[in-house]
This record gives sequence, structure tokens and C-alpha cells, in this order.
Amino acid sequence: MNYNLTVTQLKEGIRDKLSHTFGVSLQNATNEEYYKAVALIVRELMAKGRAEFNHNAERTGTKQIYYLCMEFLLGRSLRNNLCNLGLEDNMRAALSEYGIKLENLYEQEPDAGLGNGGLGRLAACFLDGLATQGYPAMGYSLRYEYGLFRQKLVDGWQTELPDFWLPGGSVWMQQVPDNSVEVHFDGHIEERWNDQYHAVRHKDYTTVTAIPFDLYVSGMDGRGISLLRVWKAENHQFDMNLFGGGNYMRAMEQQTMAEVITKVLYPEDDHTEGKLLRLSQQYFLVSASIQDIIRRHLFVHSNLDELPKLAAIHLNDTHPVLAIPEMMRIMLDECGYSWEAAWDIVKQTIAYTNHTVMSEALETWKCDLVRMRLPRIYQIIEEINRRFWEEMKYKGVDHGKIGRMAPIQNGYVKMANLALIGGHSVNGVSALHSDILKEDLFRDFYVEEPQKFTNVTNGIAHRRWLCQSNPKLAALLTELIGNDYVYDADKLSELLKYQDDSAVLDRLEKIKRANKERLAVHLKHTQGDVVDPDSIFDVQVKRLHEYKRQHMNALSILATYQWLLDNPNADFTPHTWFFGAKAAPGYYFAKQIIQFIAALAHTINNDSRVNKKMKVIFVENYCVTWAELLTPAAEISEQISLAGTEASGTSNMKFMINGAITLGTLDGANVEIHEAVGDENIFLFGMTASQVEQLKRTGYNPSQHYQHDQQLRRALDTLNHGLDGKQFGDIFKAILQQDRYMALADFQSYRAAQERAVGLYHDQTRWNKMSLVNIAGAGRFAADRAIRDYAGNIWHASPVPPEKNLAAKIFD
Repeated sequence: MNYNLTVTQLKEGIRDKLSHTFGVSLQNATNEEYYKAVALIVRELMAKGRAEFNHNAERTGTKQIYYLCMEFLLGRSLRNNLCNLGLEDNMRAALSEYGIKLENLYEQEPDAGLGNGGLGRLAACFLDGLATQGYPAMGYSLRYEYGLFRQKLVDGWQTELPDFWLPGGSVWMQQVPDNSVEVHFDGHIEERWNDQYHAVRHKDYTTVTAIPFDLYVSGMDGRGISLLRVWKAENHQFDMNLFGGGNYMRAMEQQTMAEVITKVLYPEDDHTEGKLLRLSQQYFLVSASIQDIIRRHLFVHSNLDELPKLAAIHLNDTHPVLAIPEMMRIMLDECGYSWEAAWDIVKQTIAYTNHTVMSEALETWKCDLVRMRLPRIYQIIEEINRRFWEEMKYKGVDHGKIGRMAPIQNGYVKMANLALIGGHSVNGVSALHSDILKEDLFRDFYVEEPQKFTNVTNGIAHRRWLCQSNPKLAALLTELIGNDYVYDADKLSELLKYQDDSAVLDRLEKIKRANKERLAVHLKHTQGDVVDPDSIFDVQVKRLHEYKRQHMNALSILATYQWLLDNPNADFTPHTWFFGAKAAPGYYFAKQIIQFIAALAHTINNDSRVNKKMKVIFVENYCVTWAELLTPAAEISEQISLAGTEASGTSNMKFMINGAITLGTLDGANVEIHEAVGDENIFLFGMTASQVEQLKRTGYNPSQHYQHDQQLRRALDTLNHGLDGKQFGDIFKAILQQDRYMALADFQSYRAAQERAVGLYHDQTRWNKMSLVNIAGAGRFAADRAIRDYAGNIWHASPVPPEKNLAAKIFD
């Protein structure tokens, strides 16, 4: 595909789109209309590129990758696609001739409301890596009308507002109504036998129509284009009898209840209605997607016998695991396969990535709920369960162990167990995580089927998180080592030859300073917060959860504040702490922690005795666009989860490749970051995963730390008595009485690591060298490498062979 449009061609395209699509002239068009015109040009280019790429994949029989995930945290698309397609400079020049700044158009685009945190951002990075390396791939998710939520702090308390992202974001979506499918809920099942043929009829069901919308994600240089298909729920059935009989509200309610499925990402589920909605969302995603995958295959092939050779279906976390019984349903009820033949195809085709080491976080559903909402799916899960018991008993496995492994246990469907039984592979997302899966969480499965287990450490789209987010650093790297690192992140290791070059280190420091100034300007403009670019920028951004221990960071800041009040003349290095996080709407304790951080920020930032030396900033409504500013400016990367609780992390990789130094525990991918950079280029603290387990066995008493650490006790007492006029007794009691994630056990070690970091910061040459070594070691954490690992070890797939001498007219 030829994406090399000239400035003249782009000007013509912009003018035509404004005139024909929006009915405005160049002179009267707003920035929003220019943004949408440019987006449409790019979208059409990618649609042609995708068609060409897919044609080549089908012609060569290349295996298709289908990636199912409840969320894809894409961020903004315009800049990413212009950069990857090599069109940014020409587009900027074309717009400038019309008196329009491309940067202003970037600001017109909202972050796509299709994801929440690391899980969704990983999926988005993988679409980039798949396309860049030439793997034909489709992501599947839902078209959330309001995304997660827009976070607003009201007196420090997180308030959830609707995220109206579609008006500016829908321009990237192409509706494909001809590919709509029906998804059936509720009703009952009738079965009968005709000779040897088993017939199943699902009767009195509720129909919800799944309407597909396609978004394109370009790879570098447009070699490949990934397709993300998101489904919108609609109800095309309208009960005229109800309406005609005067039951207007009831008639409308039936329609609205179906369409609520794709209103919001992760609705609250601390009540039955919320659980039912979440289950409906998950089945709606997998039913529509599996139907679509099978339809695509049968369009070219006469049956599904060769499906495992031509397609890989990957389940990202437990949310899409109902794909296993749904695929069985289609093959049994609609395609006429025997159970044995269908099960063999399903197991060979489907693989599963686990994203948690905490058993309490593994998804389960009440059997009664599944039976009521998805009657045929529940029948199939029951049969999977029955056959699994028979197979394990035949192998001589004891009943207690089978019970732990079975997909149905104590009235619940266990989704992770279903995934492990119904797929051919399970992987963790860091080396430590995968070891914990084998040795602890899924030990029973590992003993029986060790060949199923593997590791694929997470990776990030380094072209976005380095080249686009940090253009000054990217330019320096290109000057020093060439631009091969853009295509092969391992080439970053060539930077190591400059680790003692004072001129290079000085330039690295100046780039970091410029990024800090850029962030400071944006922060002042958006939130009114003033920060000092000469202070240490210390950043912790991730979903708000106790195990990530934002409260430990905040307690340490409170202790530092109290110490500085006692020692006003002490030699203190100015320090700015940044937090960015959303708490799940129903997670009350996490929302209390946000309020604690907000109260701490208000207290410190308004205290003239200290606010020239320390600041605390809570970034409201943290999102990908905020991350693209925070990550290049960060100097300390807070990765402080309790060892053995964080599966991997990806923000640690983004900070690393931008030259921040990790301050963290030996948890998740921090272990591999430590391997990559060595002891002297990371600030480690706290217990190891094995020490945590040992302490749990011997008994952990958080009050002992409270009694013996004066700084800690003073900070906790302040928390208990109130801060900024707010009471935090619940946090105090939870920490002192239980401290589920052992923040107090690691507190002194954490404080010592902070002191080491500040001490080294005084030696800027040493700090800059550490920064460079981190950038040089970040290559192994590229999404490209992760995709190669998946392709080689799990999917058994190869890239599309590059086609020679292809050229296409862009504007026909």
C-alpha cells in the first residue's frame, strides 16, 4: 500500500472532505471539522491498506489472530496513525497552508472510551505490534457509549460522570450493518433425538442485535493494519401489542434493557442487577465475536475442520472465557459436529492469558444466574464439567483435587478453570507471575498438564510511548544510534556505549527538563496546579487498588511533611509527587484512599512553610493522553505493589523507556527490569514474594510496626484524627488491624529507598547515566517482542510475506 501522499494530494483531500462530507468551505470550517476531515482521510487510507493486507494474508494462507478483550484503551488515534503511516509532516504542511495547526486538531480528539487500565492498554499495544510485524489480526470488544466514567473530585471524593467520547471519537468507526448478528438470552431449551442426531431448540429467548463498528490500527510504515471490531447492542424487536395497548413505558423498557449492555464499561456488580448486566456483556461480546469468526472462516472454507491451522483465538483474561462454551454451542447445534470433534477443535484453537495472581480476583458466576440468563451455555458448561470429572477419575486423580479444578464447584462457574480446561495454552504476563501460576494458583493443573503453561512477559508499543510521546528523546536516540530501534527495540542496547559520555548525558538531562516544563505548563492550564520543574518528579499512576499501595506512598509523604515541619532548615531536595488513578465506583475503600491523597495534597500545597519544597498533585481523570505527558517527565517511577500481587505492570516499562528510574518491589515485571539494568540502576525495597508467603504463614501483626516506628505511628495517628477537616478512621483501622497488603511491613524499607533515590539525585551525572542505562535496557519490553513470543510459542503463526511492487491510488 502506498501511503506517501503529497502535500497537494492532502490539501485536495481535506478540501473535498470538508465540502462533500460536512458541507463547509475551507474558510468557514472549525477545528473540529478539520479534525474530522483529516480523520476520515486517514481512516479511508487504512481501510484500503487493511483490505490489501488481508487479501495477501488469505492468498498466502496466513493464520489469522483473533484477540478477545473486554477493553482496548486506545487513547487518541489521529497522531498515532499519522506517525505510523509517515504522514505527519506532510499533513502538517498541508494544513498550515490553510492556516490550521495540526497540534490544535490533535486536541479536538477525545480519548476513546473503550478501556480502563493496564489490561486495555496492553491490548491496544498488541494491535500495534501485530500490525507492525505483519500478523493479520482482529481485536474484538464492545462499543461502550460512555466508556468507564469521567472522574471528577468533589471535595476530594471521586465522583463518576458520563464520559461523552463518541461525538468526537466515532469518526474513526466504520459501521458494518451487513455483518450484524443476533445474540440470544433467557428462554428455555427443548431437546430431542432423531435417530442418532441430537436436536436442540432454544425457545422464548430475548434477541439482542450486535452491530459491528470497525476501527483500524496502523502498524509502522503501514506494513500491516489491525482491525478492532466493537459491538453495539440494539433491540430491533418492538412489541406493537404492548405499545398499542397503552403500555408505552413497558414497550420502551424492553428496548432499553437490551441496549444497556453496551452503555458503560464495568458496571457496578455489588447487586444482582449489576452481576446480570456484566454476565450479559461478556456473553454478548463472545457470542457476537465467535459467530463472526466462524462466519469469516466458512466464507472461504466448507467446514471448521482446519480452523486450528488457520485461526488462533486468544482470550485476554477471564472476561471472554464464555467463548469456549459458545464455540461448542455453534459447532454442536448449528454445524452438526459431534462433541468429541468439536471439543478437539475448540481446544486447539483457543488460548488464555491470566492477569491476576490473587485467587479472590478470579471470576466466578453463580450457576443459577448463568442457567437463567444463558440456558444453553449452562448446559454445555455442565457437560464440560461432567466429562472433565470422568477424564480425571480415569487418570486416577483424587476427588478433592478434581473438585478444585472443575469448572463448576459449590454452585459457581469458575471461569479460570473453564479457560484452563477448554484451551491449549495458559500464560502469565511476567516470569514471576507465571511461576506463581504454576507453583501456587494453578498448581493442580500444572501437575496434570505442564505442557499447557508458558510465560509471555508484557510489552508496550514503544513507537507510541517513546517516539510519539517523547519526540526530543527519540530525535537524540536516532542521532546517536540511527532509527533501527523504531523497528527493533533491542537496538536500544547500543546506547550503552554512551553511558560515560558527559555531552550525551547532559543532553539527556536537558530533554528531561523540557518534558517536565511541558507537563508543568499543561498542568497549570488544565488544573491550575503550579509545580517546580527543578523538583524531583515522582510519579505513581495506575488503577487505584490496595495491592498497588498508593496509601503507602501517601503515608510516606505525610511522614515527610511532618518531618519537614519539625526540621524547617534541613537540607531538603524539592520533591513533587504525582498520582493518577481511578477507583472502581463500588470500591469504597479505594475511593477513601483517593480522598486521603486529595486531603494530603490540599494540606501540603497550601502550607507556606513547605510548599516551596514539596507538592502533591492528583491528576484528575487520568487517561492515555495524560500518560503521554506524565511518562516522559517522570524521574522516579513508583512500582510499589506487595511482592507476589502484581502480575506484570506496563507503566513500569513506559517509564523505563523514557528514562525514569524504577523505585519498586521485586514484583511482576520489576524482576525483569532489575535483571535488565542491574542493582545500581534501580531502587529496590521490601520483601520478596517468598518472604511475603513466609510472613503470612508465621503470622503478620501490623500493630507491631505501628508501635516500634515513631514516624509511622505519628503519620497514622494524624490520619486517624483527621486531615484537612476529613476523617480517615476506616483507613487507619484497616491498616492497623489487617493491612492486607503489608504496607507497614515494607514501610521503613520504602522510606529508605526514597532516601537513596534523593541522595543519588544530587549527583546529576550519575542519575543521567542511570537514566540512559534504563532506556538502553528497555528493548526487551517492547510489544513486538511479546507478539513474537505469542506467535512462536502459543499461536504457531507467521507474518504475512511482504508483497512486492504493490501500489495503489489513494484517491480514486
